[in-house]
Amino acid sequence: MLPVQPLLQRAAAALDWHGIVVPDVAVLGQQVSAVVRVQSDVHEWRTANGWPPRADPSWFRSWFEPSAHDRLPVAAVELVGVLVGESTVDRALQSCGTLMTLAPCAVVLPRTEESQAWPFIELDYYGIGVVTVDEAGADLMVPPEDRSSEFGPSLFGRWLLEVLYERVLKEAHAPVKS
Repeated sequence: MLPVQPLLQRAAAALDWHGIVVPDVAVLGQQVSAVVRVQSDVHEWRTANGWPPRADPSWFRSWFEPSAHDRLPVAAVELVGVLVGESTVDRALQSCGTLMTLAPCAVVLPRTEESQAWPFIELDYYGIGVVTVDEAGADLMVPPEDRSSEFGPSLFGRWLLEVLYERVLKEAHAPVKS
């Protein structure tokens, strides 16, 4: 089997999610991958004005104070979608349930001979996407829906954008692996 990153890239491409895949993000007690787009104008402004990512949980807690609301940084990344890797479809609904409040969510499953549409009906009902992947490529079985507007923005979701922004900047400045 291929390393995880190429499989995630294939899954994002099958979903037509253009952006940077950020693997292994801890969100609501799960390890997921996120696809983000950098808002270059906001990133440039934040860099020029000394607003680095604010991913520290203590900073996040201060956002709940009304007096801090005028100091919230503008989001420099957009969350395109969340990829949740699972080995079977049985756990997909549980894995994506809460995450779909933040952005479109898709479960990434290994492609098998049994990859058929019938077990995906419940996931489709809830708007959870399904992508099957293997070394040969990725197939979109169920397109995800963006249901995040039904739940509205949250400070947690905003803080997650800061975490993802920090990860993108760290990856951009990480040494190249040979």
